[in-house]
Amino acid sequence: MNPIKEYFPLLNYNTFHVAAAARYFIELTDESSARDFVTSPFCRQHPVFVLGGGSNVLLTKDFDGTVIHPLLSGIEITGENKSMLKLTVGAGENWDGLVQHCVDHNWGGIENLSWIPGLVGASPVQNIGAYGVEIKDFVEKVEGYRIENGKKFNLPGKECNFSYRNSIFKNELKGKVIITHVTIRLNKDPQFNTGYPELQKEMDGYDDTTLQNIRQAVIKIRKFKLPDPAQTGNAGSFFKNPVVSDGRATDLKQFFPGIPVYKLSDGTCKISAAWLIEQSGWKGKSCGNAGTHTRQPLILINRGRATGEEILRCALKVQKAVMNNFGIRLELEVNVI
Repeated sequence: MNPIKEYFPLLNYNTFHVAAAARYFIELTDESSARDFVTSPFCRQHPVFVLGGGSNVLLTKDFDGTVIHPLLSGIEITGENKSMLKLTVGAGENWDGLVQHCVDHNWGGIENLSWIPGLVGASPVQNIGAYGVEIKDFVEKVEGYRIENGKKFNLPGKECNFSYRNSIFKNELKGKVIITHVTIRLNKDPQFNTGYPELQKEMDGYDDTTLQNIRQAVIKIRKFKLPDPAQTGNAGSFFKNPVVSDGRATDLKQFFPGIPVYKLSDGTCKISAAWLIEQSGWKGKSCGNAGTHTRQPLILINRGRATGEEILRCALKVQKAVMNNFGIRLELEVNVI
């Protein structure tokens, strides 16, 4: 088993760049180290938290347990026919590196998910999505170990209970498993998805629609709108876009004609959280060392030396403002520890 470190600083392991520490810290570098850890008595002696790229987490205090940092690597073709292939990817692989790898090989499906920070193991947990695409549509299976008994699990994608920015790993299996590998399906004959208005507009500047051009368009949009975590501490979208019934959406449009509403396949409607926040006067606003981004108010930022608690207090103020103005409660997308 890899060495367990004590009182380990996590400042460089979260993209908010907040200071916190783990009582215990261990890196899982391969399948054997993961198996050794989950089958050891130590694994069940303390609370466990899996911390990958730290790009979707807000640490508000030290973690009095064991932080697991997965570093399992590898990208392997594990199934293939004329039209599609299956890739099994280590949980510690960089997500955007995987997207680039797939685009370079002309394997279609996840190109719209370019430039999303984090590691592959977190992608099914969060059911990451962007520009009309969600990872749930490509997950074949998720593998790993159950913490309670050290046994390996192999969960088909259809059993992951995926929904908008949600999965079984954020609910029934939260804190109960360690993901080691994710297998995704990709198309050898790519079907382009450029219907999202913002992406469609950006694609007008390209002579041809290719996986590479879609990736570059997405990266250009994201770089313009979103702060670089290396420069400004943040964890991407802090809140989910609220989903309401069609009837509620109709009522909201009557009172607020400019409100952006997107009809979903199940008949419900998604409301732009960024618009709600901006209309509530919180675009680019500061809360001490924390605040909202000037271009994308859905993103909370660390303006310098903010603590996790300070950022969370700012988030609660944003929630309250939106509730007071629109009667809608914004749900947190970021995992608060």
